[in-house]
Amino acid sequence: MVQIKTAADIEAMRPACRHAADTLVMIEPYIQPGITTDEINELVHDFTIKAGAIPAPLNYHGFPKSVCTSVNHVVCHGIPGNKMLNDGDIINVDVTSIINGWHGDNSKTFFVGTPKIRAKKVVDVARQALEIGIEMVRPGATLGDIGHAIQKYVEGEKCSVVREYCGHGIGRGFHEDPQVLHYGRKGEGLVLKPGMVFTIEPMVNMGRAAVKLLADNWTVVTRDKSLSAQFEHTMVVTETGVEILTVPSS
Repeated sequence: MVQIKTAADIEAMRPACRHAADTLVMIEPYIQPGITTDEINELVHDFTIKAGAIPAPLNYHGFPKSVCTSVNHVVCHGIPGNKMLNDGDIINVDVTSIINGWHGDNSKTFFVGTPKIRAKKVVDVARQALEIGIEMVRPGATLGDIGHAIQKYVEGEKCSVVREYCGHGIGRGFHEDPQVLHYGRKGEGLVLKPGMVFTIEPMVNMGRAAVKLLADNWTVVTRDKSLSAQFEHTMVVTETGVEILTVPSS
């Protein structure tokens, strides 16, 4: 069941959403060749705890770390470890913060050092795909409108949209209804109403859309080992359109 958040609920969510956005701002200068994904995890964890927030991924269904770090052909849910980043890599850092029981969720794909041509392409397409999806959000639109707009753009750029993983409702729960697919048909699916809060987070592959889950039961990779990029915001449907909630403090 899709929850309609009240004005008070939205205000209560803002601190968590703002902190998640601030975390991505904090981590960006550290995304350099030589850092390990576990060091990124430690920085995110410490920043979160010091703010009086809780890192939502930690121990979520057994996830062992405080942030997801997905490098190159890793699509999502990469587990931080001793992997060192190299010049030319790309890495998605996916942050979810909890403050006073409310969640804020966002992610960004960063360049490590100097991006290669294919890396720049897939990151640019993923970033634009999110923006195109957000532009579709308004009362009376459908989830199919969002998915269709993203799919049409991404495939027009000769990239592909991951099917198995999607955006989601969010609030007191990390993952609530509805599921927000990044592909679809115009006019189909749930009709959007003011007060709905969800994420849009298209995962865009440079190659084919097919993915596989590794033996750790978390890490998702492209089957053809092509690069994958993702951007994510938490947003609320307003009376006139949409408001992005995961905006940094400054």
